[in-house]
Amino acid sequence: MRIAVVDRDRCQPERCNHECVNFCPPQRTGEEVFELAEGKPVIDEELCVGCNICVRKCPFDAIRIVNLPEELEEPLHRYGRNGFALYGVPRPPAGRVVGILGPNGIGKTTSMEILSGNLTPNLGGGAGSIEEVVEKFGGTELGAHFKRLRDGEVTFSRKPQYVDALSDVSGTARDLLERVSGVDRDLLERLEIDHLLDRELSHLSGGELQRVAIAACLSREADFHFLDEVTPFLDIRQRVAVARLMKELSDELSPLVVDHDMAILDLLSDAVHVGFGEPGAYGVITPPKSTRRGINQYLEGFLTDENVRIRDEPVTFERDPGRTRGRVLHEFPELSKDYGEFSMEVREGELREGETVCVVGPNATGKSTFVKMLAGAVEPEGEAAPGLTTSYKPQYIEADFYGTVEQLLVRAGKDFGTSMYRSRIVRPLDLVGLMDRELSHLSGGELQRVAIAACLSREADIYLLDEPSAHLDVEQRLAASRAIKRHAASGGLPTLVVDHDMYMVDLLADRLMVFSGEPGRRGVGEGPMEKGEGMNRFLEGLGITFRRDEDSGRPRINKPGSRVDRERRSRGEYYY
Repeated sequence: MRIAVVDRDRCQPERCNHECVNFCPPQRTGEEVFELAEGKPVIDEELCVGCNICVRKCPFDAIRIVNLPEELEEPLHRYGRNGFALYGVPRPPAGRVVGILGPNGIGKTTSMEILSGNLTPNLGGGAGSIEEVVEKFGGTELGAHFKRLRDGEVTFSRKPQYVDALSDVSGTARDLLERVSGVDRDLLERLEIDHLLDRELSHLSGGELQRVAIAACLSREADFHFLDEVTPFLDIRQRVAVARLMKELSDELSPLVVDHDMAILDLLSDAVHVGFGEPGAYGVITPPKSTRRGINQYLEGFLTDENVRIRDEPVTFERDPGRTRGRVLHEFPELSKDYGEFSMEVREGELREGETVCVVGPNATGKSTFVKMLAGAVEPEGEAAPGLTTSYKPQYIEADFYGTVEQLLVRAGKDFGTSMYRSRIVRPLDLVGLMDRELSHLSGGELQRVAIAACLSREADIYLLDEPSAHLDVEQRLAASRAIKRHAASGGLPTLVVDHDMYMVDLLADRLMVFSGEPGRRGVGEGPMEKGEGMNRFLEGLGITFRRDEDSGRPRINKPGSRVDRERRSRGEYYY
């Protein structure tokens, strides 16, 4: 069984010679595989032989022919002929926290729209009918849910994916909360935003907006609470606090959470649904699995219940805490900066050949300022930063280059177009289909991948990447980690990465720099130091302990107060 997907936005028939139609073998023998609707091709999937000639001939990469797993039946919902197809939705949570794990573009948000009643599934046909859906799923848990939806007996509270849009909303945080749900003082104190109530939304940072949005969602009375990405803009301490809060409230709220930080999803979820497929073409949402089993199968790349391989190679984690590698290439002196209300200092340190140093610590303690000092974007007090050539990817990315992705990367690196460049940067970061796209038309995740590629493409003494995981899904974070790590090791040049995703830090770090202090007032940076020492110091400051999963070797946050957590605290071993 196969489906044909045509990207209507990428298809530009006025700029091509209809190569897809003219080169199709069955079409040339008289079969009506293609027809044109408003000048754009529509593919008859029953007549398509799956030769992929149209895919290769299309000059705009607008066509995909996808072979589906044999077990799949008719889709639950499809966005028209040759559109995206969704197979399955999560089970409505009941008295527990349920997570959804998977890449972008495989239907997680569509699933939320269906479960909330904002989108009626069409069972792969035209207009959707809720009566048909109720009949199809009759006698099942989903059938009962759709029946309650039909009868108007289900209420929902939802936190949107992109909270930065709230900065365009007029009024204060108090105004927003009172309009949406009311002000829950206990919830605000737990999220550490009670002091922000009278601040204008336009003046809040991304992390503050995220926590206000979470508070608005959780404080609203509803049968189900859907939270679409709760970790962006939050540091690890804030992420753990949000996870613990939702866990405690699960009996009365029944949250369904989509997120790409697997360490946090592991901590907060009682069960997970795994999403797989081909982004933009089709998506499958599995039945719920235990959290540990679901995440381990996702990393292994093989879903045993579904008998489907979703990744060619498993994701592996090194079980030792890292080691110092290479000779010392660069040293930096003690650096400091005083902004009046906030001051920070960084102890002197050195950077070694081919190593990746991860910079960790709470928000507002000076991590980005330190990186900017090395990049020459911020002038330190007293002794200057070493005068080294740097390649810098900032925390907040703007499409300030007028042109295509290809033009930007050609300008950034002399190796563009070589087979080595394609294998180490273009393919791992999935940039092939973006080359002819204007930067101003890219999404946040696409822009982030391009910014990482541009940073790694330049010639420099040191590479600096500030929060490369932002806006990336799980697969993209894993791919970006491999690309960054390989670039540092093969080039023999040090790379500094600031990030809050603990899986990404664990995969990347040879050594760590640890920032501590009082957020927004004072920050102190120390290192680079051995990975084990750095992680132990960092996690002790957060008050959390980690362990290695026995099967996958991935880092897992211990449940607070559990036997393993108590044992590790008593020994002062917060990291493995």
